[in-house]
Amino acid sequence: MDEIQLSFDPPSALITLNRPEVRNALTPQMVEEFHQALDRLEKRDDIAAVIVTGEGKAFCGGADLRVLQQMATQSVEEVRQDSARLMKLFARIYEFPKPVIAAVNGPAAGGGCGLVSVCDIVMAVEEATFAYPETKVGFVPALVAVFLVRICGEKRAGELLLTGRAFPVEEAQEIGLVNTVVDAASLLEKARESANAIALNSPVAMSLTKELIRDVHGMGLQEALDAALQLNALVRTSEDFKEGVSSFLEKRQPQWRQK
Repeated sequence: MDEIQLSFDPPSALITLNRPEVRNALTPQMVEEFHQALDRLEKRDDIAAVIVTGEGKAFCGGADLRVLQQMATQSVEEVRQDSARLMKLFARIYEFPKPVIAAVNGPAAGGGCGLVSVCDIVMAVEEATFAYPETKVGFVPALVAVFLVRICGEKRAGELLLTGRAFPVEEAQEIGLVNTVVDAASLLEKARESANAIALNSPVAMSLTKELIRDVHGMGLQEALDAALQLNALVRTSEDFKEGVSSFLEKRQPQWRQK
């Protein structure tokens, strides 16, 4: 991999966007390498959580505009296929069975904010800024809008997407895009601490909890309660549930079964 760095530090793994000279701008190659990294991580039982960060001073500046300019001569179908690759990456991270932690080390814009928005936990440095500047260059923030509206609602998302203005980490935290603000020196340490805490939990329970959180959004009350009831009943028959209850009563650390 050239545009993505993947390193292992069980129980977590670190995916680093590795194009610092262009603020880690997204390219088709980077998107493909990200998919490949997730393929490897999903199969490893010793990895409980994934951390995503950027090399250098930026997290991710969004799509590489030079690549988009080159695509201007392509057919609508070719451009659609390129957009589909990024869409699938966002959906893959959003639905990934293991928790994904964004360690935002600097500015995030456009598709970079999209990456932030699909992660389960977001930690950002005090200097981080966020922006959805697509309309400033005649582009539509289509994919990122789907997730931003889920996070902060139509009115707030509309203002950020339509103005394209940059906003500070405090505002990102206030609207729910960022969970925790940390100093730069301890960013990865704090992310790994979170991953270590996650690793103590049942892999089955975490995967099902992620699934439930994604599914109940937009459901009516009774539909959501029915889905939760079904999941509640299902998980009580799992080996992880039996082990979790037994270990608690026996005052010992649980020994989760490998998937």
